[in-house]
Amino acid sequence: MIRRRLSAALGLMAVLSLAACSQKPSTAGGTPKELTFSILSAENQQSMGPLWQPLLDDMSAQIGVKVKPYFATNYTSLIEAMRFGQVQVGWFSADPALEAVRRADAEVLGRVVDLGGEATYESVLIARKGSGITLDKVLACGKRYSFGLGDVKSTSGTLAPMAYLFTPKNIDPSRCFKVVRNASHQANLFSVANGVLDVATGNTVGLLFAKRQNPQVAAKVEVIWTSPPLPESAILVRKDMDPALKEKIRQFFLTYGTGTGPQADRQRKVLVGLNYGGFRPADESYLDPVREMEAAQALAEARRSGDKAKIAAAQQAFDRLRAADAQKRAAQPDV
Repeated sequence: MIRRRLSAALGLMAVLSLAACSQKPSTAGGTPKELTFSILSAENQQSMGPLWQPLLDDMSAQIGVKVKPYFATNYTSLIEAMRFGQVQVGWFSADPALEAVRRADAEVLGRVVDLGGEATYESVLIARKGSGITLDKVLACGKRYSFGLGDVKSTSGTLAPMAYLFTPKNIDPSRCFKVVRNASHQANLFSVANGVLDVATGNTVGLLFAKRQNPQVAAKVEVIWTSPPLPESAILVRKDMDPALKEKIRQFFLTYGTGTGPQADRQRKVLVGLNYGGFRPADESYLDPVREMEAAQALAEARRSGDKAKIAAAQQAFDRLRAADAQKRAAQPDV
């Protein structure tokens, strides 16, 4: 709880700083002269900035409004910045995307697919190669290892390993490991590679970036656990944006890197730099797997409490989500 409050406080401070530096407040309902696009700098900003800037420049040219980036180092900053109207568009991973839909007047415009056309990725646990650390040894607990989780709002860094690995086994990381700390995927990777941490969470996308940008570091770690598939990241906008501008942004992403000719070829090279294959239509229903992970965690926590009323309520919520998901699957035509 203290960690969550600290993260929220840091996020709010970042938003207030952004607001103080902004000369143009959000112009809800009209066409602004400038848009701010939020990006989680899961890697360092120096490496991510050049990868995103060509796409933002193309976006500015196509929609007729200047688009500038806002790099945040934690998910809370992204959510709070959109909530207070300091950013109007953003790239969000699934868990903070759901939180932004709930709390920041945001809606999903589209989702990312990777270079192979897949719309999912996986959470991983990594250890230093040659350390002899296995998943069984990790799950044995005993406060033997130091452990790194991701941001408290990270889908792959915290929610997925808790929902799919630790919570079902009734493991509390704070009681299992000798040290637990939260950091970015990149920080966790470097810490494990350099022996600062024994084990940490990460994801398959982060490992691909590491192999490309820091191959010597990536070669020092190995994956000891992989999660079920997780929803890829999304593009979000504020709901109160001018509908005409919102549609221009939607069409920009859904057509980016498609077609033939020099421009399409150049755009595809931009996407390759981001490890993306493109963007696909989506709405908030694509975040249902995150809702199910949250419900599964809530049910496990209720069962640990022994409170029959809490267990019944959590079970009902979980069953309702599963039933709704089954109905949606049944309604989808076979492809």
